[in-house]
Amino acid sequence: MATSSFETLLVTTEGAIATVTINREAARNALSSKVLAELAACAAELEVSPEIRVVVVTGAGDKAFVAGADIAEMAELSSPAAAAFAEMGGSVGEAIEHSTRPWIAMVQGFALGGGCELAMACDFIYASERAKFGQPEVTLGVIPGFGGTQRLARRVGVAKAKELCMTGDIIDAAEALRLGLCDAVVPHDELRAKVMAVAGRIAKNAPLAVAEVKRLVHRGQSATLEHALALEQAAFGLLFSTADQREGMAAFLSKPRREPAFKGR
Repeated sequence: MATSSFETLLVTTEGAIATVTINREAARNALSSKVLAELAACAAELEVSPEIRVVVVTGAGDKAFVAGADIAEMAELSSPAAAAFAEMGGSVGEAIEHSTRPWIAMVQGFALGGGCELAMACDFIYASERAKFGQPEVTLGVIPGFGGTQRLARRVGVAKAKELCMTGDIIDAAEALRLGLCDAVVPHDELRAKVMAVAGRIAKNAPLAVAEVKRLVHRGQSATLEHALALEQAAFGLLFSTADQREGMAAFLSKPRREPAFKGR
């Protein structure tokens, strides 16, 4: 297991899986400008690391994934400074969403405000039965600023997103699962095993193909079906120029059948 060093993040790797832990347990892992800057830098580093195929993001301790943006830092911001802070948070979400690596949010506790927004930027959200989700910004006189009004609507529907963002209600993991805000809920002590099992299955697959699945699903949401299908067909053909396609099909056809050894080429 290797470790990269940041002031507010703990980054560990196990094989092809990187785990990024927001390491501010005393502040319930709140997203300060320092955390956001380091998350952006970390995402950029992981994106060019040939060894990393899946990224897991979580928070330190058992109580909070991320309890929100850092209110102590935000309280005295000017309007332009607040807009810049929102842009920082938005850029982190975009980096995760546009990454060629799948990102999995491992939510073991509170995922509120910026924490819920960080989780929603990921490809999957797996939650402990103890997890809580919400966008309570209106109770502070503001609105979600890191993509919450938009990604929440895409996950749970327009009316429910408006309800959650307008009331500031906090919901439990079971309700989040029912609404589609998270993708699985497991007993607290089994969360890491669940996340790593899924990450491991993805990491075994052809990374170029996995990246194309992510890109096409995201692109297709804002395209007509006809255009999205054309993108898929072009990507399907392009992958036949890769060494991974040749390896995957050769492994399938070998007798006895063997496990493919994908190289991301």
